[in-house]
This record gives sequence, C-alpha cells and structure tokens, in this order.
Amino acid sequence: MKLKEIVTEKSSLWIFGYGSLVWKPDFKFSRSKIGYINGYSRKFWHGDTFHRGNKETVMKCMCVFQACTWGVGYEVHGTQIEESLRYLNIRESSLGGYVTELVEFYPRGEDEAVLALVYIATSDNPIYLGPASSEEIAAQIAMSSGKTGHNIEYLVRLAEFMRLYCPEVEDDHLFSIETAIIAIAMLPYLINKKRSMPVF
Repeated sequence: MKLKEIVTEKSSLWIFGYGSLVWKPDFKFSRSKIGYINGYSRKFWHGDTFHRGNKETVMKCMCVFQACTWGVGYEVHGTQIEESLRYLNIRESSLGGYVTELVEFYPRGEDEAVLALVYIATSDNPIYLGPASSEEIAAQIAMSSGKTGHNIEYLVRLAEFMRLYCPEVEDDHLFSIETAIIAIAMLPYLINKKRSMPVF
C-alpha cells in the first residue's frame, strides 16, 4: 500500500522516529511507543546545513542502513495525519533531504508489527557525508550548530534516550562517537591542567 493510499484510506498512521524525533517530535500525536524497525541501522553519515549545522560547518545527523534501529513510533489520527505530514515534510524532507518509506514497526513487548512511515537519508542526497571514523564524526559534531541548536545536543540527547529507554540495546556507533566527543570536550581541561602542574 502506498503512502497516499494510507493517508486517504486509514484513520490513523504510525510515524517512526530514530533521531531527533525521539525527544523532539514537535507535532501532535495520539500515543507513542518505544520499538524498532528491522532492516535499518542508525549512522551519523548524513549532513545538515539548517537544523544543527550551516554551510560552513555541516552537521552530522542520523541516517539508517541495514540492521535494526530502535526509536519511537507515534500514532496520529484524523487531522493529526495531515498536520504532522505537512510539518515533517518540511522539517525532514525539504530542509533535511530525507525520503520516506513505509516499514514494519515493532512496538516493544508486542508480537505484531504495524505499518509506519520513516524518513531516511540516502547516499543520493547532495549532503550525504558517508562513513567516517568516530573521531572524525565527533570533530565535525563539535564544530556544528544551526537554527535549532548545537550538534552536540543532538548526539547527547539521542545517547540519553538509548540509555533510558533501550538500555539492553547496544549501539556501538552512537556510543563510540559520544566517547570521542567527551575526549574532545576534556582536551582543553587536560591541557590547562598540564600547564598548571608544578615543576619538581
């Protein structure tokens, strides 16, 4: 079933978020559930020059690839469907360069999946940045901010979400970047501490 058919034929729609949507949906919804989608893996490989980056310092944000990704599903009903899609198509597609796909969303503790809309980044996007080491990604995140805040906040809030709501899930990519950001943040402190050490 195509998205247009779902919007016109169904009274509700699930929208799956795996990046900033897990803590900042900014649209009205009827209910939300923690869960996952199969076939996708969250990676900081997509660029952004609006929300938390600009043309000089492109932000690193999430895109998904083959594997399993945890996040939040939001169910919208009635007029919420059109309102949320209008908002998200600007936020995620027009400004973020994401495309939409329909996927099976598995709410935690439930046996059956529901069909959900997800915004994903593809390598065809002009601001797709591709794979890089955790240290390289962290260095770029440390320098990037945009109209909705600093890129470090994006990373930290996502890591907090995973620790609080999905503690059993291992996300080595996310947490290795967080570790690298902490090392970058600590560097000035360590340099100053070394300078202030007495000479014996």
